[in-house]
Amino acid sequence: MKTLAIIGCGRIARGAHFPALSKMEGIRVKYACDLIIEKADKMKADFPFIEQTITDYHVALNDPEVDAVFVLTPNYAHYTVTMDALRAGKHVMCEKPITVNYALSVEMAEEAEKQGKILNIGVCNRYHKSVEILEEMNREGKFGKIYHVYCSFRACRSIPGLGGAFTTKAQSGGGVLIDWGVHFFDLILYILGEAKVKNLTCDAYSEMAKDMKSYRYKGMWAEDTADIENGTNDVDDFITGYIRTDAASISFNGAWAQNLEERGMYIDFLGDKGGARLDYGDQFSFFDGQTLETERSAHEIPDMYQKEDEAFLESIDTGVYNRNHISHILETMKLLDSLYRSADIKKEIEL
Repeated sequence: MKTLAIIGCGRIARGAHFPALSKMEGIRVKYACDLIIEKADKMKADFPFIEQTITDYHVALNDPEVDAVFVLTPNYAHYTVTMDALRAGKHVMCEKPITVNYALSVEMAEEAEKQGKILNIGVCNRYHKSVEILEEMNREGKFGKIYHVYCSFRACRSIPGLGGAFTTKAQSGGGVLIDWGVHFFDLILYILGEAKVKNLTCDAYSEMAKDMKSYRYKGMWAEDTADIENGTNDVDDFITGYIRTDAASISFNGAWAQNLEERGMYIDFLGDKGGARLDYGDQFSFFDGQTLETERSAHEIPDMYQKEDEAFLESIDTGVYNRNHISHILETMKLLDSLYRSADIKKEIEL
């Protein structure tokens, strides 16, 4: 039996981890913590297996019964809460991104190693069935040599929580790149066999809501966190660039808000024997260069959050690092950090 504390009772907790934990056996959720006690209490009402609600996460960290914590806070708090938890002797499952920059991410990895604790990062797509199959296909040589990947994560006028934490760099670490791009780039590096970045160039733009009061939209994710009247928008809403790795080159375009109704959420893997288009979060199509035929996948897609949470708990038991261990995710954070740096200095960067 593992005793857990869940720190942060926002969207990712409600929509992903609490439903996943509710399906699992051999766990005890002793604490649900949020600075706003009403959010924690509402979570307990909806998920009655939660034993207690608290506002101070140190209560959970000081409890010797607690084996592990889930850090599901806003990005800026990942570092502080995770470091406190590791120093308190707890294993940690921290949502993506690791934190707001690469340097602090490295500190987190070093602290986990120092304390001898498991620190996993919630890049859930590594446990998405389509991603698992494509990674296996690449290892088996079905693509031949993957020489280029094109990545698109674009939507029409969908800046989340405009003026709030999502668009305030001090709290989020960035915009569409760190919010959506982290998932896309991480699964690409994973499918390519933990590819290492060699050099890159990037341009970032924040054009669509320079005047937040005049920004028009059809819908807004996390609208309850928006502060259009008095808030901040100092992050990227469009990102584009080119990356060279030791496995393949990658080109990309990402947009929270473009003046095109087309929603382009896909990744193309181009190999000399075959190619695939992954529809993000869904199935994929594979074109076989030998038969000249395209086959559409049709597999079941289990709950990737449940799979990553189960894998985290298994790692605690075995001590074996799984695919979401921070040591495997640092390259993704280095990539994001370097892309932002390239955009800031408007030059190519060698890594």
